Amino acid sequence: MNNNTINITRKDVIWNYAATFLQIGAGIILLPLILRFFPQETVAIWTIFSTIIALTSLLDFGFNPSFARNVSYVVSGVTELKTTGFQVVENSNGAIDYGLFKGLINAMKWFYARVAAILFIILATAGTYYIFTILQAYNNDHTEVYISWVILVAINSYSLYTMYYDSLMQGQGLIKRSKQIQIVGQSVYLLVAVVLILLHFNLIAIVSAQALSIIIRRVLSHYTIYTANFKQHLKNVLARSRKEILKPIYPNAVKVGLTGVGGFLVTRSSIVIGSLYLSLDDIASYGITIQIIGIIAAIAGVYFASYQPKIVQQRVQGGNATIKQLYLKSCLLLIATFAVCGAALLFFGDWVFHFIGSQTPLLSKAFIAAALVVYFLENNHAMAGGILLTKNEVPFFRASLVAGGVTLILLFGFLSFTHLGVWGLLLAQGIAQGCYQNWKWPYEVLKELKITKRDVRGSLKLCLRNIIKCYLCIKKS
Repeated sequence: MNNNTINITRKDVIWNYAATFLQIGAGIILLPLILRFFPQETVAIWTIFSTIIALTSLLDFGFNPSFARNVSYVVSGVTELKTTGFQVVENSNGAIDYGLFKGLINAMKWFYARVAAILFIILATAGTYYIFTILQAYNNDHTEVYISWVILVAINSYSLYTMYYDSLMQGQGLIKRSKQIQIVGQSVYLLVAVVLILLHFNLIAIVSAQALSIIIRRVLSHYTIYTANFKQHLKNVLARSRKEILKPIYPNAVKVGLTGVGGFLVTRSSIVIGSLYLSLDDIASYGITIQIIGIIAAIAGVYFASYQPKIVQQRVQGGNATIKQLYLKSCLLLIATFAVCGAALLFFGDWVFHFIGSQTPLLSKAFIAAALVVYFLENNHAMAGGILLTKNEVPFFRASLVAGGVTLILLFGFLSFTHLGVWGLLLAQGIAQGCYQNWKWPYEVLKELKITKRDVRGSLKLCLRNIIKCYLCIKKS
């Protein structure tokens, strides 16, 4: 890597969509099997497992996106990492400071080795006690759950230990290659999971397939990153000290981590807390409904995620016009995806679940419509927050913590003193975010990028022209 240009092309975006659609395809293939073969209570345990996996990412405490952003800074030619702001690089083709790069890699390895050990201890103790508590109301095979739990603890600890690979891939703009690796891993996951589910291993099938997939992805990522040329560059330089690297990264990483804690409390605590108040059948239906909406959200965010390294580089090199264009296009795709996929879920969701013979039903259409609105607003302000974060500032961490705290208070209030049931889980999140975050950060981005109605119309026309071009090309072929 002798050039510091991060080049995100349409191929990167296409591979990102392909990886996302394969992930969705895996869900589409697995979900009918899970809903058909898993008892409803087992679906609830699977939902709880998925939430705990999301909870484990909190121990990263914001360092993964901060590391990735700083990798992008280094690849873009900076020679010094800053606590706030960033070093402006005037020469877009300058040499990479490999001493800084090597120090950053060493710091990432040091950090993740320690948080992975902490995660293992927490899951093996407090996590196991939580699973034991939940199983008191579980009428199926407890041994299967405990075996699955052991595999889950081990593989997620390993995944966190090797998370610096994600930062290196994303930060260097290796979007296409990372998504190709994800496709390989997801294909292995799908194949192994289907075979084991058909052999009636149920939960063990899911976590075993996940374990094999993660190991394969990490091995392939290692060989992608550590090319002979890259290793030679690192070998010939003296690494900057770990203290020098972590000192400027730490403040904003902690803020991002606190934001992640707040985000988890807002979007994920409903499953953990709700499982202590509601029946496992209610949690199963809630979890499946929200998971499908989460898939829609994942599709809607693919474009923005693909161009995140490019946006970081444009920030360093003063390309605000490009940032504005990418942000507006991302917003339009977000709206279009939620509109189209949300309508499909509302009109055809129940029919599909009936067709596959699901033992776990979706929640009501009214609930689905409300959840689509809540999660659209969540994604919209998260995308705006991603733009603000490229300035190496985290203005939203206090608001995120406050929203998380408000969500907890509302959750306990709704579940303890009302009969709202699963509606209480959704309303707690929607109210907490709607009061401030849903509108604040998009408004700040509109001001910061000086986005006008003319900009929006221009972006909309450009998207329509591209759609028409694609249609004509398909028609000709």
